[in-house]
Amino acid sequence: MLAAAGALEPGYRRSPSRVNATKEAMLREFARVQNPLETRENAGSGDGLDEPELHREEIELPDGGQLVLTDIEDITPERAEKTAARIARILNSKERDRQS
Repeated sequence: MLAAAGALEPGYRRSPSRVNATKEAMLREFARVQNPLETRENAGSGDGLDEPELHREEIELPDGGQLVLTDIEDITPERAEKTAARIARILNSKERDRQS
């Protein structure tokens, strides 16, 4: 639409190379749509694009809070306890949040 509007400008001349490039691009896209690639029956299996398994762990925090850990890696009890302690320390700290 912008090219069409620009063509209304006095003294405008179309570039023959640009016209040919546009025509060739349109014909390539038309041919691609008319001849789609074949789909494999086993597509999605063993190609590395499978959905990763998500691990989820719920932890009770002091003062009745709840922490939900979710990761694609295994959540070990040590890792869960360390994260819960870190969150509890942040919640119990008397310092103001510097981001607010």
